[in-house]
Amino acid sequence: MTFSRMQAVQSPMIPLVAELIRQHPGTISLGQGIAYYGPPQAAIDQITQFLAQPSNHQYQPVHGIPSLIEAIEKKLCQEDGYQTGSGRRVVVTAGSNMGFLNAVLAITQPGDEIILQTPYYFNHEMAVTIAGCRAVCVPTDENYQLQLGSIEAAITERTRGIVTISPNNPTGVVYPPAALKVVNQLCRERGLYHIHDQAYEYFLYEGIPPFSLVSLPEGVDHTLSLFSLSKSYGFAGWRIGYMVIPEALFMPILKIQDTNLICPPVISQYAALGALQVGSAYCRERLGSLEAVRRVALSAFQALGERVQIPTAQGAFYFLLRLKTDWPAMAVVEYLIREQRVAVIPGDTFGLASGEGTCYLRVAYGALDPTTAAEGIGRLVEGLQHLLG
Repeated sequence: MTFSRMQAVQSPMIPLVAELIRQHPGTISLGQGIAYYGPPQAAIDQITQFLAQPSNHQYQPVHGIPSLIEAIEKKLCQEDGYQTGSGRRVVVTAGSNMGFLNAVLAITQPGDEIILQTPYYFNHEMAVTIAGCRAVCVPTDENYQLQLGSIEAAITERTRGIVTISPNNPTGVVYPPAALKVVNQLCRERGLYHIHDQAYEYFLYEGIPPFSLVSLPEGVDHTLSLFSLSKSYGFAGWRIGYMVIPEALFMPILKIQDTNLICPPVISQYAALGALQVGSAYCRERLGSLEAVRRVALSAFQALGERVQIPTAQGAFYFLLRLKTDWPAMAVVEYLIREQRVAVIPGDTFGLASGEGTCYLRVAYGALDPTTAAEGIGRLVEGLQHLLG
C-alpha cells in the first residue's frame, strides 16, 4: 500500500527537533516560534461565560460565533483600515495555518500553482503540496526582501495565487507597504489571489509602522488576509485565528471548514473574545522584553564576525543566520543540541538547501525571557565559534 500524496510532503521539522531536545535534557530551545507569555486573564475569565450556556457544548456557526466576529471586525476597523459591508467577510479558523489551507483549497484545483517566496514558511509549502498543487518558489534578495520582477516572471497560466508574509517567518524581515501594494496590484491585473499572512502583525521594532492589506479598497475582490492570536496573545495551544476574504469565497471556504472542522473550538472562541476585549496593548506592553532579547542576540552575534551573516530583521521574533561552512544545516543543528544543549531549526525546511559553502539556521527568540535568552544565545555563539573555527 502506498500513500503517494503524503510522500511528496516534507516531514515537519519542529517535532523532529523536539525529539532531539527530549533526548538531551537541559537543552534551551531557540527552535519553535512561540511567545514567552500566556493569555490575558480576561481570556481565561471568558471560560465562565462559555460554561454558563449549555448550548455551547453543541456545534456553533461554521465561520465563528457572532460576538467574536463582531469583536474581530471592531479590531480590524480600529487598527487595520477595514470597512464593514465592503464586500469582505471574516471567518474564524483554528489558527492561521487552517486559514491558509482553507485559502489554497478554495482558489485552486489539483495541478494549479501557488507562488511562495523563498525562504518560505514550511507549513505553507506543505499545504500547497497536500492540496495537489505545485509551490513555485521565488527567491528573495540577499536581504530577504521581495524581488518583484522575479515574482511577475514566475506567473504562468496555472498560477492562482501569490503568498506574502510580513512580518516574516522565518526571516524576521518586514516588507515595505509599497512592495506589498505592487504585488497586490499585480494580482488584480492578472486575475490572481493575494494571500497575505499577518500572524506577527504587532511584532515590529525600530519604529516600523504597521500595515495591513485590508486597508486597500481596490484589493477587496482578490485579497485574503490571515491573522492569528497564537503569538500576540500567547494563544498557541488554543488554536484560534481568522481570515478576511472576498465575499465570493465565503461559501467555498464554509464548505471546506465545515468538512474539516465543522466549527472552530467554541471554548477557544470565547477565550479569544476576552483577549480582543483587552486589545493589542496586551502584546505591545510585552514587546520591551522581546526587544531586550533581540538586542542581546544581535550583540552576541557580533563575536562571529563575517563567518555569519544576519540580514536586517525588524519584525516577528526570528533571525535567519547565513553560515559560511560546508556543514549541512541539519548536521549543525544536531551538533548544537548534542554539544551545546541549544536548539535551532535548519534552513532546509524553509527551502534553503545547504551547499556551496553555505547553510542557514533559524533562531527563534520569542519564547525566552532575557535571562534564559542570554544563556541560550551564549551557547549558540560558543557552539558556532567551535564549529566554524
